[in-house]
Amino acid sequence: MTDQGQEALIEEARRLFSGRVDFLLSAPSLDFLPDGSLPEVAFAGRSNVGKSSLINAVTGRKAIARASVTPGRTQELNFFEVGEPTRFRLVDMPGYGFAKAPVKVVERWRRLVRDFLRGRAALQRTLVLIDSRHGIKPPDEEMMKMLDEAAVGYRLVLTKADKIKASELAATLAKVETQARKHVAAYPVIHVTSAEKGLGIPELRAAILADATR
Repeated sequence: MTDQGQEALIEEARRLFSGRVDFLLSAPSLDFLPDGSLPEVAFAGRSNVGKSSLINAVTGRKAIARASVTPGRTQELNFFEVGEPTRFRLVDMPGYGFAKAPVKVVERWRRLVRDFLRGRAALQRTLVLIDSRHGIKPPDEEMMKMLDEAAVGYRLVLTKADKIKASELAATLAKVETQARKHVAAYPVIHVTSAEKGLGIPELRAAILADATR
């Protein structure tokens, strides 16, 4: 894509996300999923990776990612509609990598996410969020392998880029790029973001729009 085309896409995405973005529903199991008539882009990441903050930054809302989250509901798939009329949906997937979670909770998460990824034809792309301070951890590798096996294309998104030095960020980015090349479903371009500073948010919005409408 030309620079001019990218700028136009960024502006279109800015206008789209500045309009209607509404919470639709929470799905504790596949039985509660909305119809698959609209394209979807999902957000996945370890607990405390900054997923809610990133979704809020992308949508330009202060707390939309928490609108449906109450104690006991964190293991659900949360759906949001974008556009008027709705053009596509965002899916906030339950966080993974719970070190102290009961075995039954972890298995329930794994079953829900695996079945969703394998059977959701509407899912156009998944964004796998990676904490810039830590890089790819074993739980992230597990998610990436799950996506590879489900043949679901995904983008790796570094979060909290403002929390480390530029040299450390560059080292993390280089390492993540190397690891991404080992995964068949990983998109080659890594997004570097900071929800707090707005770094990389316009470009990520444009990528989501492109993925959802391709």
